[in-house]
Amino acid sequence: MPAKGKHRRTKSNPLTRGFVAAGTGGAAIALPLLGATGAHAAAPAAAPAAAPAQTAAVASVAETAKPAPRVYTVVAGDYLAKIAHDKNVKGGWKKLYADNREAIGDDPALIHPGLKLTLGAKSTAKSPAKADDTRGERASRSAAKTQAPAKAKPAAETPAPVREQAPAQSGSGFTAPVSAGVTTPYRASGSMWSSGYHTGVDFAASSGTSVKAVGPGTVVSAGWSGAYGNEVVIKHADGNYSQYAHLSSLSVSAGQSVGGGQQIGLSGSTGNSSGPHLHFEIRTAPGYGSDIDPLAYLRGHGVSI
Repeated sequence: MPAKGKHRRTKSNPLTRGFVAAGTGGAAIALPLLGATGAHAAAPAAAPAAAPAQTAAVASVAETAKPAPRVYTVVAGDYLAKIAHDKNVKGGWKKLYADNREAIGDDPALIHPGLKLTLGAKSTAKSPAKADDTRGERASRSAAKTQAPAKAKPAAETPAPVREQAPAQSGSGFTAPVSAGVTTPYRASGSMWSSGYHTGVDFAASSGTSVKAVGPGTVVSAGWSGAYGNEVVIKHADGNYSQYAHLSSLSVSAGQSVGGGQQIGLSGSTGNSSGPHLHFEIRTAPGYGSDIDPLAYLRGHGVSI
């Protein structure tokens, strides 16, 4: 039996205290709830941190999945526009040249058989020796670069079949430059020519046809010549000069002696040309504007043409 005058203190329920605190101040019970809410709210914020890693992983996979660049080996008769068209190079020959400039050099028209071009990506090939500012030295070096690979090739890769089709030399050692018919005659008039007339004759030579020196002489120049594209000019013993224009590649260099019927390059469509052919001139001086009738000249040296 409890003692008189003493009252037992009734224990309050913890839950009841919680409600009382909530009713009086509101902070005691609310603070834990807000803390919990903050914790839950902070959790999703950490998730985006993983996104860059996932993006990098996807990019890495995509990079790995890219196809490897293709490599094309130049053959006789090739020129950049033809390769870009045949191989569907986006950006055309200008993109192909930009990607392979170090391998090709300063002149986009001078490419030689055996040269390796990267299609669809920038080439890592080493740059050839840079040409001098002097046109004559540049032409000589450019032609020398085209000649060296040809010497290293096996005989089976040279255009021997074309040589077999070449016309026979005359007794004077002169011959036609190609075995093909004439398409545009000498002195044909028209506004397409700066002089108002055709200063040479055009032969219907497809790209890659072997072009030969019409007679023995010395190469005066071999290289790029503006509207004529790649050209070779040869001085002969009689003081006249023969010119061969729009070539796709060169086989000789300035200062070199050549014989009648010797290959000096391959026909093409470089420079200001509507399509593959050989533009051929005979001149009394090495430069433009001193032309004479080329067919009459060849016939005067015993060439039947």
